Amino acid sequence: MVNERYEPNEREEVVLELFKQGRRSGSPWGRVNPLYLREHSDLEKGQVEYALRNLTNAGWITQLNRGGLYELVEDPRD
Repeated sequence: MVNERYEPNEREEVVLELFKQGRRSGSPWGRVNPLYLREHSDLEKGQVEYALRNLTNAGWITQLNRGGLYELVEDPRD
């Protein structure tokens, strides 16, 4: 269930934007792994892990496998 009251911090906003890249252009979007997030942002490993954990707990993203693939569930602000 998506927590509609959750307010992402700045780092989580960066992560969410990376999940959403490509959606308007028709390119694949909505799935990323932690390495992709680090390579496409200024975030460090711990910051990425913290953001992913918080967004998962809020129900906005879900972890698809133990290998670290995550998928955007919903951003209730959209």
